[in-house]
Amino acid sequence: MEYTTTHNGTFRDHLIFLLLSLFVKIHASHVIEALPPPRNVVLMTMNTNYTLKWGWNETTSKTEAVSFSVQYISKYKLESKKRHNWSIACDKTSSKFCDLTAYNLHYLGIYMLRVRTNDNHSHSDWVQKEFCPEKHAAVGPPSKVELAVSVNNLDVFISDPLTNSNRSMKVNLPKMYYNIVYWEHHANKRIPQPQIMNTSTNMVTLTDLKFWTLYCVRVQSRSDRPDKSSKFNLPHCIQTDGFIPWWQTVVYFLGSLVMSCTVVLLLLYILFRCYKTFKATFYPLIQLPQIFQKYPLDPLGSDIPCLLPVESEAELFCDIVTICPKPPEHHSHSSKDPSMPPFGLEPASSSTALYNHQDIRRSTDSGVYSTEGSKCQQHQLNSSQSSFEADQDPVDLDPVKIHDMSPGHDSQCENAVEGFIDLCV
Repeated sequence: MEYTTTHNGTFRDHLIFLLLSLFVKIHASHVIEALPPPRNVVLMTMNTNYTLKWGWNETTSKTEAVSFSVQYISKYKLESKKRHNWSIACDKTSSKFCDLTAYNLHYLGIYMLRVRTNDNHSHSDWVQKEFCPEKHAAVGPPSKVELAVSVNNLDVFISDPLTNSNRSMKVNLPKMYYNIVYWEHHANKRIPQPQIMNTSTNMVTLTDLKFWTLYCVRVQSRSDRPDKSSKFNLPHCIQTDGFIPWWQTVVYFLGSLVMSCTVVLLLLYILFRCYKTFKATFYPLIQLPQIFQKYPLDPLGSDIPCLLPVESEAELFCDIVTICPKPPEHHSHSSKDPSMPPFGLEPASSSTALYNHQDIRRSTDSGVYSTEGSKCQQHQLNSSQSSFEADQDPVDLDPVKIHDMSPGHDSQCENAVEGFIDLCV
């Protein structure tokens, strides 16, 4: 009986040992195969914009298909005895950040945030982080800074930082104020000691500045409760004005007056030259005769004279005339020697003399040229006749007659000297 009891106790101890060993192995294998949680969990905040970020070591995972889940809950709900549910912000996202701005977390509330890693078959432990926007959220610089100059005073206009819904941050931080830093800016010189001014208003005037000096301004948002301060905005620079001396005003006025007069006179001169050129081109002082203006071209069959074109050539018309010779001087005055030419004419080599003259009936010839040609011929004939009459004796002589060429005259001028003289103009 004692042997049976001892044997049963030993068997029970072995069974318990085996069960414990199996449990330890199963638990150890589960721990080894569990996913590592995210690390370096931080919050990036600015005014009411909140973003949760974390890191992940990809070498510790056996699979590349991992995702992350982010949840949040108010801390007072978590501490209450009632059943609570976590709100999902990002579920199985492959990104390593989660934007919480759209969930409108209350600025004065306290929240618990948690994130974990997921794969196809398992997930890691939760990594939790407490977040209070009033305490942990940073405040941004002014949304806009503008400068305006009034002689040697400088007006600074400041716009409040804005929330994600474009409202002023003074709704969440009623005691927020601004730290203004300004200084004189000199190129390639040492920057002097900046001056600091604090103001809770959105407009401030910097007085008693130097004339004609470049000033730069930077503004920072601050809050003492809670203690927060933003970064400074980019510098804004502007130059102050000053009073202009009277002599400088006079010089500027005279210079502008001289320049204006010069420009006006130059324009008037250009207009005058254009007018003179136009008038000389289209309305010249020397006008053509009225007949040429009225009849610039000679139509065919017109009796009105016109100017010949430069390239045109006058047509020549010739008629044959006969000149009876002068009788010799040793004969009597009453007798006429047909073998001698008239006075003033030299003997010709042929029995017939031709004179070419311009046909006055040609309608295309110019009146000026026709008139000059006829006058020239008449003047030569008159001068020849005058010389002939002066050299004659008082005895009455028969004049030399020019007869038209005809067959009947050949017998009367048998011994006449014939020649051709070109009288064309």
